[in-house]
Amino acid sequence: MLPRSADDRAAEANDLAKCRELIRCGSRSFYNASLILPKSVRDPAYALYAFCRLADDEIDHAEVGDETAALERLRRRLDAIYAGVPRDIAADRAFARVVRDCGMPRALPEALLEGFAWDAEGRTYETISELRAYGARVAGTVGAMMTVLMRSRDGSVMARATDLGVAMQLTNIARDVGEDARAGRLYLPRQWMREAGLDPDAWLATPCHSPALGRVVRRLLDEADRLYKRSRAGIGQLPVGCRTGVRTAQLLYAEIGREVLRLDSNSVDGRAVVSGRRKLALLAWATLSGQAIVPGLSAEPLEETRFLIDAVRSCPAPRPQPGPGFGARAEWATDLLIRLESGDRRTRSIPRDASPG
Repeated sequence: MLPRSADDRAAEANDLAKCRELIRCGSRSFYNASLILPKSVRDPAYALYAFCRLADDEIDHAEVGDETAALERLRRRLDAIYAGVPRDIAADRAFARVVRDCGMPRALPEALLEGFAWDAEGRTYETISELRAYGARVAGTVGAMMTVLMRSRDGSVMARATDLGVAMQLTNIARDVGEDARAGRLYLPRQWMREAGLDPDAWLATPCHSPALGRVVRRLLDEADRLYKRSRAGIGQLPVGCRTGVRTAQLLYAEIGREVLRLDSNSVDGRAVVSGRRKLALLAWATLSGQAIVPGLSAEPLEETRFLIDAVRSCPAPRPQPGPGFGARAEWATDLLIRLESGDRRTRSIPRDASPG
């Protein structure tokens, strides 16, 4: 690879600054957790999340009836990125560098766009398996891509990363039941709603909280918790410098589910928020527990995420590049504490709230 000029380095730094600002404003918990990651992972992670966020926004903000055209525009952008000639957009240029440097399998962002297509067509989910398949696309993909950024392509580690992504998405859905319903969307498994005595379409027409709905939400959070526990074994197999950041994200997101439960599983009349004080406590626990090696790595992947793991296995990795070691970085620790204490703000994350939020 030819050495980069000063102008090239300045342009790359400017693109990354724009990606970082987008995530700082739109996904506070991911941004906070990212500060713990080594720079060699943190910078490409900003590029990845910025591309995912902008792609999600393009679908969300499309005019009614224009969703298919928006998806086609996204696919053309992805074509250009993988051809090495990205559109003149900071996130696309930054993500193109990630694709080149990390050997990102195209099947992963393609699956993410497929998840966006499911949203655009208003797909509903009858069973928990169907919902996990949706979560695999809009969030499991992000877990898989983050693992690639961390230079880990082991199938078992990748399986646990996709477990974590799906768990986060199930937490999102449990938290956002009311918000989604007011937008005409229903992601809860319809089979579970009927088993609880609720007619899904009738409920969507006049959404309200009830003990029956609370049971469905708790059941979904139980499934998320099962996957959080499965994902734990993968964290200890990541590069040492990445473990605390991923553990922080895992704990923060699992805590969102606990906040929903503290509200009597009522996510129709309000939105669960984790306090700054509680985030600080979770950060401390992540720092203490993030390096631990725990059993369970060899558990079979979810059937709904297996295609992502196969895609990574079939794509050769680029030459490994050394990254900075894990050390006591007082600068990021101080900055993180200040930001966590700055208060809670309701933010929307990607995809459809698939990053830690």
